[in-house]
Amino acid sequence: MKEFFESEIFIYVVRPVIYVGLAYIFYKIVTFFLNRTLHNKHINNKNKKRVNTTLSLINNCLKYIVIFLTILLILNSFGINVSSILAGLGIVAAVLTLAFQDLAKDFIAGISIVMEDQFEIGDNVMINGFRGDVISMGLKTTRIKDYKGAVQIISNHMITEVTNYSLNPSLAEINILVDYENDLDKVEKIIKETMETIDKTYQNLKGKTELWGVEMVDQNSITYKVAVKTKAGHDFEVQRNMRKDFQTALTNANIKLPKTHMEVKNGK
Repeated sequence: MKEFFESEIFIYVVRPVIYVGLAYIFYKIVTFFLNRTLHNKHINNKNKKRVNTTLSLINNCLKYIVIFLTILLILNSFGINVSSILAGLGIVAAVLTLAFQDLAKDFIAGISIVMEDQFEIGDNVMINGFRGDVISMGLKTTRIKDYKGAVQIISNHMITEVTNYSLNPSLAEINILVDYENDLDKVEKIIKETMETIDKTYQNLKGKTELWGVEMVDQNSITYKVAVKTKAGHDFEVQRNMRKDFQTALTNANIKLPKTHMEVKNGK
């Protein structure tokens, strides 16, 4: 048995595999307890998103630390002087910082985003003209998925301006066009009755539906503006449902809707 432990197979093959296995188990145990500790049942949805973002960064950082220490341990088992490597680490770090300036910028930017609470995993944001939900955040990149499923991968140091749609309630607003020949009192009555139904049946509202009044008058139609605050990110969904419900209500009440007029002239 002693001969096996002193053999080249054990030293150069078996022992490194054991170190890698132990490092993997250590990483999994630490991340498990971190998740279990931070994800307790008392945190609300807002704090939960912040915890997920922080955990994402911690897991990334921990992964690189474990990999680095495992490599040093394996090198030491090969008889390589690790102390000299660590002594020269400061010089190497300075060289790497110059060589990988963007990587250093990404790391600093990622920490800054979390500390300043610019956005968190699960938030709906617009970055560099791309809007979607933040699905992951690492030390180098942030991933955003739009409603079509496309994923944009953005280097953290390239994130200079962020529009976060999840910090405050969204506003759903639609225009309702009716023919100008209608009885406007009747039109407004139908609109208000539909608004009451919307307030009672919609799930993602943050207030009562409001009729802002007449938005525009032209030769063919009158435009009413209706708006309501919704939970963050649910404005498009609410707008689609509102258009359908108002259209149905006005049609059922025999309210005339504006028609497109096309003027045809004889070219002769």
